[in-house]
Amino acid sequence: MNRRSFLKSAPALAAPAAAQTAGFGKSGLKITGIRTMPAKPRTGAYKYKPAPGSWSTQGVEVANPMSIYPEYKAERSLFNPDPGKLDDFVVEITTDKGVKGYGPGGRGGDVIVNGHLVKLLMGKDPFDIERLWDIMWRSTMSYGRKGVTMNAISGCDIALWDIVGKALNMPVYRLIGGKTKDRIPCYCTGNDFEQHVEFGFKRLKCAIPHGPADGIEGMRKNEAVVKRARDLVGPDGDVMCDCWMAWTERYTIEMAQMLEPYRVYWLEEVLPPHDYEGFGRLRKAIRSTRIVTGEHEYGRYGFRQLLEHDAAEIWQPDAQWTGGLTELRRIGALAAAYDIPVIPHAGGLSPESVAFTAATVNAPWCELFLPPPGGPKDVYQRFEEMMRITRGPEGIYMEPQDVPGIGWEVASLAAL
Repeated sequence: MNRRSFLKSAPALAAPAAAQTAGFGKSGLKITGIRTMPAKPRTGAYKYKPAPGSWSTQGVEVANPMSIYPEYKAERSLFNPDPGKLDDFVVEITTDKGVKGYGPGGRGGDVIVNGHLVKLLMGKDPFDIERLWDIMWRSTMSYGRKGVTMNAISGCDIALWDIVGKALNMPVYRLIGGKTKDRIPCYCTGNDFEQHVEFGFKRLKCAIPHGPADGIEGMRKNEAVVKRARDLVGPDGDVMCDCWMAWTERYTIEMAQMLEPYRVYWLEEVLPPHDYEGFGRLRKAIRSTRIVTGEHEYGRYGFRQLLEHDAAEIWQPDAQWTGGLTELRRIGALAAAYDIPVIPHAGGLSPESVAFTAATVNAPWCELFLPPPGGPKDVYQRFEEMMRITRGPEGIYMEPQDVPGIGWEVASLAAL
């Protein structure tokens, strides 16, 4: 089934479930099956060899916490788990009325789903999302609270939201408030800047290659990357920097001074995620740019720590790691009370995060990754169609999937 035929048939497929739901005091649905399966990479599973020299978070050097060890420094694949050993996953939840929900979760969480959460969810009403989230959270608190446990809860929670949307024949962004913006401005991450600007992006996020282990030479190379992005996007565009937990406080202050002429919009995740005090000190010390973080933070209690330490001007939770759409909404509400923008990590590649961004006033942008350069023309055409890309004054925009549920079936058609 291609995307167009799916879009036409999806409302009809969901309508019987909605009719069945209407006749029950509760939802009329019961969870009868839960299984996990491997997830596709969020940056796409490409069937072509990228152009020589193109950027990749796995194939080129990117600053990271392991950069202090020379044997792991060259690329992330040297220290990440081997493929197939500890991967991201998708939860499929089945109901007795045939409505199925799909939810992606982060690395290693499938062990928790299969070994613990299945017995807590089986037989339950999938519409009881708040109750089921709390049951999953409290039951894993003794050994979890962060990391793989929250990755597991995330996948189950997103799948539950998918079921509810399908059963009610409604896109999830409408269930959680409807559109707060006609379309969502986007920025692009990665260092293939020429491709990104040609595509239409006016906001670029640099993957910073070096940290303290590379000394002043590495600092100059970082500056060269940022200068190239600024030159390409022009004086009216935005340039951000992703430092991926690799820097220190002193190094960040010195790099901020070096990058000041390039009007960097933010420095992202410069410190290890648990160093709330350090982030707070940097916010006070640096005025030339914004200090932002949250990609590797888990749940509302972690973001409360960011708030209490005044540690980040923008929060960047990942729905597939931080507790799913339910917890992402709580984080967004906490941020809204203090006028803090929330821009989910990899948000444009995650339909649940796109739904959240569309329905949340203080969620202004989505992050996208383009398919690498060197592919056939139809790869980029399908990417535009899948992401519902349009162009305008702020460069590239996208919209949420307008199908019942989260829209993961549409996203899964992008075998690029």
